[in-house]
Order: sequence, then structure tokens, then C-alpha cells
Amino acid sequence: MSVAPPCAVYIHLPWCLRRCHYCDFNAYTHRGTLPVAAYVTALIRELERQALWLERARAERGERGRSPIESLFFGGGTPSLFPAAAIGRLITAVDQRLGLTADAEVTLEANPGAREHGRWRDYRAAGVNRLSLGVQSFAAAPLQRLGRIHDAPAAHASLREAFGAGFSAINIDLMYGLPGQGVAGAVEDVRIAAAYGVAHVSHYQLTIEPETPFGRSPPADLPDEGELEAIERHARAALHECGYERYEVSAFAQPQRRCRHNLNYWSYGDYLGLGAGAHGKVAVAPGRIERRVAVAEPRQWLTAAGRPQADAHVFALEGDEVAFELFANGLRLLDGIEPQQAVRHSGLAWPQLHARLASLVREGWLEQGADGRVRATPIGLRWLDSLLERLLP
Repeated sequence: MSVAPPCAVYIHLPWCLRRCHYCDFNAYTHRGTLPVAAYVTALIRELERQALWLERARAERGERGRSPIESLFFGGGTPSLFPAAAIGRLITAVDQRLGLTADAEVTLEANPGAREHGRWRDYRAAGVNRLSLGVQSFAAAPLQRLGRIHDAPAAHASLREAFGAGFSAINIDLMYGLPGQGVAGAVEDVRIAAAYGVAHVSHYQLTIEPETPFGRSPPADLPDEGELEAIERHARAALHECGYERYEVSAFAQPQRRCRHNLNYWSYGDYLGLGAGAHGKVAVAPGRIERRVAVAEPRQWLTAAGRPQADAHVFALEGDEVAFELFANGLRLLDGIEPQQAVRHSGLAWPQLHARLASLVREGWLEQGADGRVRATPIGLRWLDSLLERLLP
């Protein structure tokens, strides 16, 4: 028997003070009193149920021991609306039931302006060791246009307070392609982030989703394709100049500061998803995975948690479907896909997998390095969705 590999846990806390104009996440505007105690208790019930799912899968794979949890991520919504004591209770529950590794990465998403003043130290004491702040921009006009709850001074204050509370592992989200934004504004956002010394920057383009305020009434002054290309090129050059290494389509990190939780997703690791609308994925054999998608509406999920009724969808993927998911995740990484890992996860021989990639290598969308890894070329990364369409089973 082999030793069970590490795993990740994602916990979804779905409430916000206000939905942004671009948001299509499973998030709900909070009114009245949050059901903090009831929701935390339901999450712990669901943790027990999903831990059994993970253990059964490990047994089927002939692995011994518990799967240690090397990353725990609180996402939303706005998880920082939950008090530090509630977050600490959940961290303790995951550790007691599954076991956190000694150096586990424990991330809390937070929005500037959506927490009580001075709570960062409490979260740190509760066991959070990494923050992901939804800054989006340091400029007043874009924040207002996006419908963000915070303004520019709040973004700066939040970062100063987070560093002051002793956090060194801080990610900030920065959007580009915002209404009325040009190259200078996007580059200025990057340089401000670098001046603070944040460890990680998620730098991604604003997308207009159909069922959002922006989808129903798109801003008239969005950058065109040529402007977007220039904004992206100059902002990412600035990130590079400031010492950030691009390691994924939209992720940049200082040396040795990559996000381990997201790397687990992109490297096709197992993860449990707890909470309303959360997704989980466990491999039960080479070439076969099981996925679970939770009921999305929070109060419906809350009453069902810990029972099969908490699952909106449960399904398995095999063969070519697994291979496609492997490509869709691994090709996001600049390091690309390692052949032995691809064979282990997909259950398919490397010649079978490589045959699906060969035409894209010939056409310049992909390349195979001397190390054997297959990775997207710069044009492949730029048009990754189009590349992946060619790989659909």
C-alpha cells in the first residue's frame, strides 16, 4: 500500500454586504443577522460526511493513512464577515478530523471595508496565515464603477493593517480592462501593490457575465481588444520588473510564494468543498474521478448539510473526460503538464495523451520542452479557451 497524498479543503461562506456589478459567484447580499453558529455547525457535519467519502476513495486506491490537509481556503462571498472565533472553530475541526500539515496554508478571502476594524490580529490568532484581499484597483473611479463596497483609502488602510497584524503572506486581486481604464492606470495599480511588498498578485481581466448588472447593461467605455492587449502587456511587464514571477495564466508571485491551494487544483489534486455551492473532487482510481457540487442556496444547503441531500450533483468522469480536465487545469500553469503525472491521473498511456496534443504542438499553440513537459506557448496562453476547445473529447 502507498501513503495517502495530501489534499485540500475549500470552505464557502456565501454572504456579502453588497454584490458587485460584475459578480456571478454563488454569493448573496446579507441582510439582518448572519446565521454564523448554525452555518458553522452545518459545515462541521458536512466535513464529517465528506471525510468519509475521501477515506473510501483512499481505500479503493489502496492507500494507507489519512490524507493530510496542506491547504485550507475560506472563500465567498466575503468570509471576513464571519468572526475570527467562527473561522478558528472551523480550522480546528478540519485539523481534528483530517489533520492539517505543520506548514498548512490557511487562506481567508476578505474585502476592504467589509470587516470590523482591527480584526486581522484575531484571524491570525485563530490560525489564518494567508490573506487574499479583493482590492481590484487602488483608483477611486474604477472602484465606484465596479460597485465595490470599499474606496481607495480603505484599500490602502486594509493592507497597512494586515501587515501591521503580522501577515506576510498576502495576495491581492487586481483587475484590468476596467471601464475607462488605460495603460497608465493599470500599471499604477501594479506598482502600488509592489510597493507594499505583497507576496502574490492575482491579475485578471474583467469579464462581462450575462446574469450580472454589467451583463444587462455593459459599460460603454470598456477598452477594446487592442487597448486590452496593451494594458495586459505593460501591466505584466511591470509585475515582472517588480520581482513577480508569472506561474499561471493570471497568477504572479514573489519567489517561493506561490498559492499552494490553487496549485493543488491546477495540478489535479484532490479537494473537498464544504458549504453552499461548493465543489469537491476526489480520484477513486487512475482515470476515474468523482465530483460533488453542493446545493447553491445557503439556507437550503444549511438544512441538508451532513446528508446526501446537500449534494445538488454527484457524478463521475472517466477516460477522455478526465484527460480533458487534466489538460484544462495543467495548461493554465506555465510549467505545463508532466508526462508521468498525466499518466498517473488519467490512466491513459502517454502516447494516447500526446496524440491529442500533437497537432497543437505543430501549430504553435503548445510546445514540449527538453524536460518532457508540455506547456502552452505565449499565443496558447493568450487564447487558452480557444486552445482547450480543440481538446474537447
